[in-house]
Amino acid sequence: MRICLACCAGMSTSIVVQKMREAARSCNENHEIWAIEQSHIERNIEKFDVLLIGPQIKHRYQVIRELVPNHIPVAIIDSTSYGRYDGEAVLKQAKQIYEEDEKCQSQVSVKSSKTD
Repeated sequence: MRICLACCAGMSTSIVVQKMREAARSCNENHEIWAIEQSHIERNIEKFDVLLIGPQIKHRYQVIRELVPNHIPVAIIDSTSYGRYDGEAVLKQAKQIYEEDEKCQSQVSVKSSKTD
């Protein structure tokens, strides 16, 4: 899975990214995880499967959600996990929203094939 974290400047988010990579390695999972500044989201859309937004820019969620195609899940990082640099919890959040989105997408495709 390709997980992108968007933030303001990237200082604390880069620490979260490192912790997420460590958590993935400890579970023998291979994820591509990186952080970008929020103004770079649009030019990176085709590069990620999940977009997590830093809590410091949660007020921009709706604007960001409108930029990103509906088939890509977008969520605000849990502020407690973010503040604690809990890479394992943030990785779990990313996997959970990705799996939920895949489940929803497959239900939509099943429903649309039944109406065809």
